[in-house]
Amino acid sequence: MNDPHSNILTTAPVGENDTKMRVDKWLSVCTNLSRSRISALIEQGVVFVNDQQLRDQDKKTQLGEIYRIEMPKPVEAKPKAQEIPLDIIYEDNDLLVINKPAGMVVHPAAGNHDGTLVNALLAHCKESLSGIGGVARPGIVHRLDKETSGLMVIAKNDEAHKRLSAQFAVHSLERCYLALVWGSLKPLNGRIENQIGRSPVNRKKMAVVKSGGKRAETHYRTVEIYANGSFSLVECSLKTGRTHQVRVHMTALGHPLIGDKTYGKIPAGVRKNTLLQKAVDFPRQALHSYKMSFEHPIANRIMRFEIPLPADMQSVIDSMK
Repeated sequence: MNDPHSNILTTAPVGENDTKMRVDKWLSVCTNLSRSRISALIEQGVVFVNDQQLRDQDKKTQLGEIYRIEMPKPVEAKPKAQEIPLDIIYEDNDLLVINKPAGMVVHPAAGNHDGTLVNALLAHCKESLSGIGGVARPGIVHRLDKETSGLMVIAKNDEAHKRLSAQFAVHSLERCYLALVWGSLKPLNGRIENQIGRSPVNRKKMAVVKSGGKRAETHYRTVEIYANGSFSLVECSLKTGRTHQVRVHMTALGHPLIGDKTYGKIPAGVRKNTLLQKAVDFPRQALHSYKMSFEHPIANRIMRFEIPLPADMQSVIDSMK
């Protein structure tokens, strides 16, 4: 029997029908691990029979024996440096500020082991990148979703990383996003505050929850309304930094982001409107981190950055003009 909350796998006692089997074969059936993987674990000394370390690869099972495998923790693979162009807005000895393009993953994970921002940073910064984020996340102080574009700050040394992380922890820095949302908000400007946590219906999504979440606060301001209220450009200022905060909050207000396949839903009647075709067909969530300010972690001066909308979001707006 495997405990899903533990890295220890423990079998049921060997039954009469399973005696005198090669132990690697029997354990393979019990655990769904390959026989070669079982053999390697035996060699590592992490397989036990009746609490005694098992060393004999050829051992046969005996009635009533209980086997335990203490699975070693997975070791993060060290990402490789890759020469990937970066849109660098600012750089000094302690940090750099970049404009992350939509479609770029921030750090390696299952399914995205290379081509990430971290791979690009390792090539650009060489050995100077802060290691506080761990093997797979050097220099990363905060993150943007894969399909979200815009400003990110990267720490180039450990001291800068610690001080920038402290600012994110207390929300003392400014982070503003521009989003294209369906419809027009009422009121046009306002504040939404609640708790965001894992959705009880779909654990891969975040949601506004009544309990068990973390406080989330977003201030929003309507910048412009298009096509008689079919969609709007909205500025969202984050007072907290929760996963998918803008996307969840706009959806909670009834105005999901254009292109958001996880939280969004195209309003009835819009899909057939040829004037709105660019908005309907937009391939990502229309979200851009356009403004950021923080205190330089070493020089102690206020740094402010602002960048325009990316071409894809601007083209949706231009189609209305």
